[in-house]
Amino acid sequence: MRISKLQGRATPLKKMAAAILMFTGSLIVLPALLVLLFSGSEGEEATSSETMEDTAPDASGEQESDPESEVVVPVYRDAQDTVDHVELEEYVAGVVSAEMPSDFEMEALKAQALVARTFIAQQMEFAEGADLPGDAIVSDTTAHQVYKSSEELEQEWGADAEETKEKITEAVEATAGEIITYEDTPITASFFSTSNGYTENAEDYWEASVPYLQSVESPWDVDSPRYANTISYTVEEVEQQLGVEIPEGEDLSANKEKTEGDRVETVTIGDTSFQGREIREALDLDSSDFEWQLDGDEIVIHTKGWGHGVGMSQYGADGMAQEGMNYREIVDHYYHDVEISEDQAHTEAFVHHQEEEEKES
Repeated sequence: MRISKLQGRATPLKKMAAAILMFTGSLIVLPALLVLLFSGSEGEEATSSETMEDTAPDASGEQESDPESEVVVPVYRDAQDTVDHVELEEYVAGVVSAEMPSDFEMEALKAQALVARTFIAQQMEFAEGADLPGDAIVSDTTAHQVYKSSEELEQEWGADAEETKEKITEAVEATAGEIITYEDTPITASFFSTSNGYTENAEDYWEASVPYLQSVESPWDVDSPRYANTISYTVEEVEQQLGVEIPEGEDLSANKEKTEGDRVETVTIGDTSFQGREIREALDLDSSDFEWQLDGDEIVIHTKGWGHGVGMSQYGADGMAQEGMNYREIVDHYYHDVEISEDQAHTEAFVHHQEEEEKES
């Protein structure tokens, strides 16, 4: 992977990015939010994000400001029903804090920072389609990326606030201004908590092929606390959720096809076929890699992995970092044929767009 400077020229990938943005918006961060449930108390996460209701330039005139610090992200705060205006790198820190356990390795946190910044760069490019209140281009929920302000996180961190904030800040500053690109376009930086040993092809989960989101091995995930899980439902509950009648004595393990990422692609119950993703969502399973069998009047389901499986595995990233690999190697492993680029075109274009809207208002 080489470091390049993004020129921002239009490519065919922009059309594809727009098409898949709607598919991925609600999926990118949901599994990552879930991983925090097993990272200990909420106070173990961290950020250096500071929310600002109104952002103004330094009026002292003594120093020339960093252009990167002038980029402000309008974030819709769902619980408060307000729009906060947060400086770009502080926003990235707030996302990293909310999306990844702070006790992960530094290089994993750097990779998460790069993913978070790439996501918002793509949102800037398609800001007019955000469909959010006010001038917001992103929400603070799993529909986009989970974000928490420094005030919120400091309350959660308690006595560990200063140390945790310093760690997250270091990860964000180490990658400041960088995004992941494919053919000079910000990628759909999909990520999830835990794989089953492999990531998933984008087309096997979203039905949209994305060249840089292809299946790779991820053996480090076996150490995740949610690598394997077992749940049970009554036969009646499964029938109601799937809208089928399960024939008596049905061998649920038969008539099943797998994807390249070793997850369920299709499964047939009686005369009805389902996508693995449909089963996962209907039954609220951790993963679409599942085995199930009848046990009396119950159906026992064993799953491997946690999340949709497309893109970067967070526990995989942490495992790679533990083995001495850096954030560039982590990104290069999970996203095919991408570059780490210095992002100026998208941020400058977005700032110009904001300035034009202010003039018109």
